[in-house]
Amino acid sequence: MTKRLQTLGIVLAVVGLGFLVGSGVAYAKVQDGYGSLQSFSEAQNVELSYNEAGELTDRGETEGAEAIMSLLTDDWNYPVVESDLDPNDPLVNTASEYMYQMATISYHVLHGTQTVVLEKDAEYNGEQFPAGTYEFDVDGKYWTDFDREHPIEGIAREQAWSGTAHGLIGELGVGTVTHSALQMGLALSGLLAGLGLTFALLGLGLVWAAKARSDAAAATVDERTSRPVAA
Repeated sequence: MTKRLQTLGIVLAVVGLGFLVGSGVAYAKVQDGYGSLQSFSEAQNVELSYNEAGELTDRGETEGAEAIMSLLTDDWNYPVVESDLDPNDPLVNTASEYMYQMATISYHVLHGTQTVVLEKDAEYNGEQFPAGTYEFDVDGKYWTDFDREHPIEGIAREQAWSGTAHGLIGELGVGTVTHSALQMGLALSGLLAGLGLTFALLGLGLVWAAKARSDAAAATVDERTSRPVAA
């Protein structure tokens, strides 16, 4: 029985060592990912704007930043990590910062106006649209909210949600997902390390307990054999 416990303890300790090695590999990969994301962020050199009080601003005003944050947290239900928004490190390189920058672009598109030039008269659903220049208020419309067949809305949609806007949002989305995945990887490496330590300690504990039991049994045998036999 003691031998079996020692063998089981050794197996558990080896399994624990395997988890610890896996944790080290995962941690190293995560750090490589963080380094790559940092280099990517530095190459883009996009920074958030803060005032002297450390408050986020948009075009110099805190009200604009508050509206953008409302879009992000209330409309999109994104869980912003406040510690990611550091005025001492304005470089956009965390998930919350990438999402805030994405919300900034979206906010200005959603609340902007587009100048649409209609080169010739058009008719839509019985309504006449003479050739000329029109100011179209986006009024919170996303890409799918526009009537693309409408002679004014169709053009305004292409201008508001341009390829550049979509491209920037897509690029920022990649940064958000990458940082979130790296955080999950870091958590996974910690979990593996915890499992590794648990198995290793359990295995070594079994070996120690089995050895102590074996020593106690041997001492009992020695004590019995060393007693004088009564006449």
